[in-house]
Amino acid sequence: MAGPEHTETAARRSVAVLGTSLTRRLDAIGTGAYVVDEEGRILAANTRARDVLARSTEDLLGHDAHDLLHRDAHGRPLPRTRCGMRQAFHAGRTAQADEDYFARGDGSLLPISWLITPYDIGDDGAGTLVLFHTVEPAPQTGPQPEPTGRPLPELERLSLLADATTRLTSTLDVDEALERLVSLVVPRLADWVIVDLITEHDEVWRSEVVHADGGTLVRRDDLQGPMPPVPEASPMPLSRALRGVASTVAGPDTYYQREPDSGIAVEQRRLFDSTGMHSAAIAPIRSTRAVLGALTLGRAEDPVPFTPADLPLVEDIARRAGLALDNARLFQRQRKVAETMQNHLLPQMPGVPGLQMTVRYLPAPDASQVGGDWYDAFPMSDGSTALAVGDVVGHDLEAAAGMAQVRNMLRAYAWSQHEPPSRIVTRLDEALQHITDVDMATMIFARIEAADDGRWQLSWTNAGHPPPLLISRDGLARYLTDGHGILLGASAGTPRPDATTLLPPGSTLVLYTDGLIEAPGHSLDEGLNRLRRHAAALAHRPLSSFTDHLLRRVRPAENEDDVALLALRTPAQAVARGSAGLR
Repeated sequence: MAGPEHTETAARRSVAVLGTSLTRRLDAIGTGAYVVDEEGRILAANTRARDVLARSTEDLLGHDAHDLLHRDAHGRPLPRTRCGMRQAFHAGRTAQADEDYFARGDGSLLPISWLITPYDIGDDGAGTLVLFHTVEPAPQTGPQPEPTGRPLPELERLSLLADATTRLTSTLDVDEALERLVSLVVPRLADWVIVDLITEHDEVWRSEVVHADGGTLVRRDDLQGPMPPVPEASPMPLSRALRGVASTVAGPDTYYQREPDSGIAVEQRRLFDSTGMHSAAIAPIRSTRAVLGALTLGRAEDPVPFTPADLPLVEDIARRAGLALDNARLFQRQRKVAETMQNHLLPQMPGVPGLQMTVRYLPAPDASQVGGDWYDAFPMSDGSTALAVGDVVGHDLEAAAGMAQVRNMLRAYAWSQHEPPSRIVTRLDEALQHITDVDMATMIFARIEAADDGRWQLSWTNAGHPPPLLISRDGLARYLTDGHGILLGASAGTPRPDATTLLPPGSTLVLYTDGLIEAPGHSLDEGLNRLRRHAAALAHRPLSSFTDHLLRRVRPAENEDDVALLALRTPAQAVARGSAGLR
């Protein structure tokens, strides 16, 4: 089977053969001539054109003819809205002009007259032939005629494009990007906006059909939804746009009253009938990598139809929308990977007779939906239960990978070494510097076991982490500030302290990461006080309800960090060790 390199080489060879064949035909013409494809890129140029333009074959082939050649009388790039040749190209009609300007390869300006006409290039699709010859420039005697139709003034056009760039590229959410696109163009440019998107499974989905009703945007859900497949060779405007071929001005009478050539043409006829649009401008939505869909702007109440002069502006907006949607899709794809990874990394809690235990993980709202925050609980070889909550610096897949390394190494050390929590964390800290990429991390590592008097004993060490919170069943809350040492990765060899306390019957212990209490513009003490007050007020609730309400009440609205939380509750009555079933 041929590989991609072979296929690409074959495609280049095919284009080269086509260009050579066209060039032979063009050389028979006694004036400058070149042919462009359906996207306006130069396929072939004759010898006369290359000589007059002072450009080699390599300088011409594959380039957008408008961007490369077209200039105004002062040698500046010619806006597409003022280019009569570009308008004729989009309309697919024959046109000519007595005076225009091309840029030569040496930087000089070449006055020309031109004629443009559709040109059959055989099985390779439709092309356009441009004939031109040099002329003496005529003196400027008055204002130049404006293109037909009602294009936006240049300053307003530039303002709209700047607004589109700012608004569309400042979000990484697909739905929000579509909403911003809709509000940009309706009713500023059209009464209706329709967005058809190509899904990752190469299916077309009509995502937006919105109408401007006065100052209100009305969504037509009945016209949205799945669309038939895109025909490979249909000349219909929407099909061409969804293939990334070209932009088109269309109306119900120009294309969609003829016999439909496909299911998507039937849907487009239904759209025109249902909306009452008499004119529409349809442009591909492209990213740098692929065609993502099509943007359709339609006019119904506005009596002025779209003209080819409007297409460059619609194309520019669609191009910006394509970049924004592509970025949003890439972000969502990364988020999906991250969420899947997170679900596999964070463990299920073990069942510990006599203890209630629950955990929660909330991803960062505006990051990659995964980070270095984690929790863990697992049985120890001596019959106690290990508890851990930690935070590896970062909010991305690298932080999540580092978190997995820390958690797994901690489990191995805790199981194999019958030592106090401080010694286990010290061993972990020493190992991290040599066998992981983790620079810094905070954590609390604890062990809980039944004491002889029926209460539960907690032993822990704190490596630079926010202190655990202990709430009695009467609502008295206090932070366990003992056992506090330096964070992991900061200074190897510093002795780490241990701390021990007995948990009263019916008490609740909360281990958490700093995303629960930190917020921009607020001190850490404010966050700790807020957590303590709400935890005390919720102490009477069942543990699951306690945890959910605590997260909703305490986590700051402006939080930009993820949150991991582990909560456990001791039995309301102390149970002697022999009765608890623990050894």
